[in-house]
Amino acid sequence: MAVDTAPIGWMQDWSAIGSGKNSRIGILLVHGFTGAPPSMRPWGEFLLSKGYSVRVPLLPGHGTKPEDLNKVKWQEWPAKVQLELEELFKTCDQVFIAGLSMGGGTALYISEENNDRLSGIILVNPMIHVPFISVPIGYLLSRFQKLRSSVGNDIKRPGISEHGYDALPTRGIHQLLIMLKTTRKNLGKVTIPVQLFHSVEDHTLPVSNTEIIMAGLGSSSKSRIELVNSYHVATLDYDQELIFQNSLTFIEGLTKQ
Repeated sequence: MAVDTAPIGWMQDWSAIGSGKNSRIGILLVHGFTGAPPSMRPWGEFLLSKGYSVRVPLLPGHGTKPEDLNKVKWQEWPAKVQLELEELFKTCDQVFIAGLSMGGGTALYISEENNDRLSGIILVNPMIHVPFISVPIGYLLSRFQKLRSSVGNDIKRPGISEHGYDALPTRGIHQLLIMLKTTRKNLGKVTIPVQLFHSVEDHTLPVSNTEIIMAGLGSSSKSRIELVNSYHVATLDYDQELIFQNSLTFIEGLTKQ
């Protein structure tokens, strides 16, 4: 699961301008904690093939070595995503945001701040809390142990890797907990349409994350799709095509042509 096993050029920001009538519709795809763009790149390439403009950023502290994620402040993640969002709005009339795991939590944070500008949100096994680990507890744990065993690469499909870190940076977790707590308090600010995919068998996050988000959203249009043949990194798993096709239908249904 090391970052150096990724295809050349995949461990960095990736963007592409669409074509045809969909080129002025943008989709921003955000990877998860300790993950990287390879977990979202195939989805982005699928949407590009349908003519959409896409951006898949590398979040600060990722794609290098686990220790770098212990040096990041939580504000740097949404700041990076906001920057990518602004780039899309330069050429796009409508923009959607999608996120996997912590990327889903980040997407929700950005959506709370940009609710009137975005057209919709797509979430895959989104993260909004870590049960029994509060921000203070997360801080204490981070003082005693800087790296823990990895929880990444939870994929049912054999031979597939998300090319993330093989360790869990605890100071980064503390920062993540702060961001998620802030995001959770403001879920009601999100009133735009939401599509959420949830893996029935997820070894990384409990279903409470999905339940909290679905209950807390202010959106009147929100749907939950169960994934029965994928683990946590579902964007690379057996239900990949189901996610791709249903997200396409979701975007098409909210597109003003």
